[in-house]
Formats: sequence, C-alpha cells, structure tokens
Amino acid sequence: MKILIKRSIKPVIYKKAIDILEKKVEKIINKKDEKELIWFLEHPSIYTGGTSFKKNEILDSSINIINSNRGGKITWHGPGQLVCYLVIDLGKRGKDIRRFIKKVELSIIETLRKYNIKSRSDRKNIGIWYSENNKLKKIAAIGFKIKRWVAYHGFSINISNELNHYDKIIPCGIKDREITNLISIKKINYNKISSMLEKNLIKNLKI
Repeated sequence: MKILIKRSIKPVIYKKAIDILEKKVEKIINKKDEKELIWFLEHPSIYTGGTSFKKNEILDSSINIINSNRGGKITWHGPGQLVCYLVIDLGKRGKDIRRFIKKVELSIIETLRKYNIKSRSDRKNIGIWYSENNKLKKIAAIGFKIKRWVAYHGFSINISNELNHYDKIIPCGIKDREITNLISIKKINYNKISSMLEKNLIKNLKI
C-alpha cells in the first residue's frame, strides 16, 4: 500500500489541518488518490469538542470550543503535544473499525515501551493510560471519524505541554481520572518519538 508521511515543523491551525484531511478523504473515496496519510504536527492552543461532548463539560465559560466532527468529547491541543493525523482506507482492511482502533492503540503502547514507559488501553475509556500510585492518568487521546470506510482524524500524545489547560474542561468527559505527560513520567529526550510511531503504525496497520 502507498503512504504519504508528513511532518510539519511549524504549528498548523486546527481548521486548516482538518480541511486538508477532508480533501484527502474525498480523493481516496473517489479513487483520485491511492496514498493514505500519516501526518505529525502540533497545533496552536485550542479546545475542540467531538460529536458527543456536552456543554456541562466546560468548566471555564471564557474558553472557546471549536466543534469537530471526530468522535469523542472535549480535549485540548497545543504546544508540547504531538498530534498524529491519519487517513486510512478501512475498505482495504476488512472494514473492521474496532480492530483498527486496537492497532492504533498498540502502536502508541509499543512506542512508549521503547522509553520503558508501561502504558495500556482501557475498554471503557478510549485512549492510552499510565498508572501512577495506583491511579490511571491519560497520556494519549484518540478520536476518529469514519466516512465511507475511510478513517480520519487521529490521536495526540502529551509530551511536555502545560497540564493546567485541562483544568478548564472535563477532558474527554472523564471526571475521576487525571491527565499527565511524558516529561512528568520520565525527563528524557522524546525527539525521535514520531519516527518510532511511524514505524509501528506502518507495521501494525500493514501500510
């Protein structure tokens, strides 16, 4: 299968990124483009609400929520957080959404394992979690939309971002769990994390 790998050095405006994803999706659906996409980037600070978010999950009325057509609830994107967007043709993979999500989760878990960080998925709460002092803390958020068996949007991993941004919302609609980042877990260099994620995504999604 053919794949386009993109890495944006400068932060990309959220709406611009989604416009690019949606155009890519339409080209794949209409057989005008065979290349699937893995795109690593960072957004300027922004709050986005997925298709199932509720207004009572906004704790600070001064913030602006951008509506997104991805699944999930409210989250924050911004400096210090790695975003990975995907455009993947599930029609070539048995049209199995659950299996696709599991493969994405596995790719993140395997990547963090390279840094000796043990993480796991959760059957009830989508995302990747790290256990600290018997408390589960979210390290990566996942949200996709499926259009005619093409999956797009993706996931984000907190690396060195300011965690107080999450104090203004109920992140992902989950009240009883905290958010963390990789620097809080282990203070090392994570510059190669996107390269590791790329290899694991290609391997697990059979791109």
